[in-house]
Amino acid sequence: MATTSTTARKPNAAFMKPLTPSAELAAVIGSEAVPRTEVTKKIWEYIKKHDLQDAANRRNINADDKLRPIFQKDQVSMFELTKLVNAHLK
Repeated sequence: MATTSTTARKPNAAFMKPLTPSAELAAVIGSEAVPRTEVTKKIWEYIKKHDLQDAANRRNINADDKLRPIFQKDQVSMFELTKLVNAHLK
């Protein structure tokens, strides 16, 4: 049985901590330190702006010249995306 609480859920501090992107990632999202949630949002904005989702399978993302150094291959699934991007954050 779940208890209901009247207090709002606090965001996890680890997600809100600004992280500095590597030079490769900065080429895509900018060089300022941003929280992990913003990094993901900016990556998806870039993918949609440049139409990088695979036409046949929308779960796959095709790498362009800026994303290839981050992905280390020509195509990744959206499920790999977070793990690959996290390696470029400090």
